[in-house]
Amino acid sequence: MPQARAADFVGAGWAFPLGVDATGGIALARHQQEIEQAIHLILATYPGERPMRPAFGCRLRDFIFRDTGGQTRAELATEVRNALLGWEPRIDVQAVRVSPDPDEPARLYIDVQYAIKTTNDWRNLVFPFYLIPEEGGDY
Repeated sequence: MPQARAADFVGAGWAFPLGVDATGGIALARHQQEIEQAIHLILATYPGERPMRPAFGCRLRDFIFRDTGGQTRAELATEVRNALLGWEPRIDVQAVRVSPDPDEPARLYIDVQYAIKTTNDWRNLVFPFYLIPEEGGDY
């Protein structure tokens, strides 16, 4: 596929967070940056938050009060994979790995490995996810 056509497929969209560019116009995210921002939006949005698209997002919040054990990590990886497969058609999800942070017991790292379909450009994105431990503090 010619490069210009691949760029059209990936496209451009408003940058997140919303901002202005050097010319005073709305800042845009292009190509790989736009896909990365879209992945972040999918993972950070809980289904039901967007009234016009109530199924959009990922149910990461359902895991906040869970432990960091293998079962939780496996279910979290499945949830992330399913959300990305359903909401980001420009990528092929190659792997989703969830691993604990050795220095912070209440933090998991979600490592998403994906390929951009039009260019077969392999990339990864690490999304930190914080749990609320059972003991200590009122939340």
